[in-house]
Formats: sequence, structure tokens, C-alpha cells
Amino acid sequence: MKKRKLGSTELEFTTIGFGSWAIGGGGWKAGWGPQDDNDSIAAIREAVSAGINWIDTAAVYGLGHSEEVVARALRDVPRSERPYVATKCGRNWSSDGSLRGDPSAGRIEQEITDSLKRLDVETIDLYQIHWPDPDEQIEEGWEVIAKHVRAGTIRYAGVCNFSVAQLDRIHAIHPVASLQPPYSMLRREFESELLPYCRTNSIGVVAYSPMQKGLLTGAITKERVANFPESDHRRRDPMFNEPKFSAISAFVEKLGAIAAEYDRTAAQLALAWVLRLPEVTSAIAGARRAGQITETAQAGDWTVPDDALQRIEPLLEQLAKDLA
Repeated sequence: MKKRKLGSTELEFTTIGFGSWAIGGGGWKAGWGPQDDNDSIAAIREAVSAGINWIDTAAVYGLGHSEEVVARALRDVPRSERPYVATKCGRNWSSDGSLRGDPSAGRIEQEITDSLKRLDVETIDLYQIHWPDPDEQIEEGWEVIAKHVRAGTIRYAGVCNFSVAQLDRIHAIHPVASLQPPYSMLRREFESELLPYCRTNSIGVVAYSPMQKGLLTGAITKERVANFPESDHRRRDPMFNEPKFSAISAFVEKLGAIAAEYDRTAAQLALAWVLRLPEVTSAIAGARRAGQITETAQAGDWTVPDDALQRIEPLLEQLAKDLA
């Protein structure tokens, strides 16, 4: 699979990264419902076999469980063949699974210790503040991360969901290696201010939810949404409910027809569309069982033809109006 350099770092990520949000399982506010760990491990190992060289996880995914599953899946993989592992910090949780932001110095120190233990590593390849929440604490959390980069327990430091103003504030303390924004055909806010900022400052971009939590795969129907377990947060996502769901479904049907002309799936087209921008180092694709990532990973080596891009753009413009 193709690789791209992550900003100004020495890391070269495959254009598709493995996302482990869903494999955290249920029992927390942003979960995807029950998940079989054996299925998760099989999916991770399949991703590695398919050539994907980095995994994205977070302490909050399954309240620590996703990190533990990633470690179990990689335990028998030779060091020389192990993928890079990126994880995140700055969220805290209660016993009922509710979440709150906490990028305070003390919290980040504890999270680094806990993530190193759960991941069973001595160094975290890419460590990211998950959300800039609360805003006034991001500097103190970033200073702790910078200290650990100097100490060698973290290789590179990045952030997720930050604005240009917030990036400016922390960049003055320590270089920002990467930004992880939401970016898909259905969420294009990144293109206006963050894209040129990352380009100018050599900040790598790893896009999350490029298939918009499955909506852009063409596999999500009203019946399937109705059968999501109560613990699946997508039941409460406006895009999975009317009136937005029908408008998105109609768009995805047209997207699938364009993809089929190139013997591709809607999911592959959605991923490759995100990767059309050279500033995007990688797009994160989640998988919950073996068989899923093998298909989507093929998007990492595909360049969407200009003709297809030109046909998709007016569809996206109309969809934006429909969703407004």
C-alpha cells in the first residue's frame, strides 16, 4: 500500500490506517454496541497482513478496552513487523460510561502511564490530545506531552479536533506533528481554514470517519439503524435519523453507481476521495471483523479519476443544500 510522510516527522503512514473506535465495545457514551474481542483481534491482524502499518486507538474507546485489545492482537507480531500505534488522551469518564474533557497536566501524566501499560509498549508512536476540552487547559496538557517526547516515552505529539487558533497556541510550546480532524464527503469543514494551515506548517493530517461511521459504505439502511443496539451512539446521530438520513441515502446510491463504473465500492470511493488531497497523510478505516478491512484497504492505492471527481462535486453541493 502507498505511504505518505506524516508532516515533518520521520513516520511514513500507509494511506489507510486501522481505526479501533468500534472495537472498544459497548458500555460507554460513544460506543458502537457489543463487540466480540476475537473478531476485533482477527480484524487487526488482517489489517497488518494487508499492509496497513498504523493503528489508531484512544484511551477512552471502551474506557481502556480498545488499547488492551490492540495490545493482544499485536503480542505475537515480530517487532520488525509491528505497525505504528497512535493513541489519544484528555478525556475522563465515570462509572456509568459518561465522558468529560480533562487535558489537565495531572490527568495527562496518568493517561500516559496507563496507555503505555495497556498497549504494552515503552514508547507511543503518536500521542494526541483527543479534544480541546476545556479549552483553557490545552497548554498545560501539551507541556506534559512535550516533556514525554523529550524523555522518549512519546515519539511524536499530535491533536484531534483542534481549531487553527488552538493549534497556534500549542505550536508555540512544542511542534504539532499531526492533526486528526473529522473529514468526509459529508463533513468538509476541514477544507476552509485547517487545510491551508496544516499545509503551511507541515502538519500531517489523518482524517477520521472518512466513511462517516458507515453511512458512505452503502450498507446502512433504515432497518439496520432501527436494529442498532441501544448502546450504539449512532442511533442518536442526526445523520442516521430523518430528515438527513434519506437525503444521504439518495446521495450514496448515486455515489455507488459512479464507483461501480470503476469496479469499486462506494466505501472505496469515499476513502479515495478523502485521499485526493496530498495534505491528507492517511484516512482511518474502522473494522469490527475479518473481511471488512481487506475491501476498504484497496482504496489506499486508488487515485480517483478527474472525471469522477467532477461528477461527484455537484452531487455534494446539492447534498449540502439538502442537509442545511
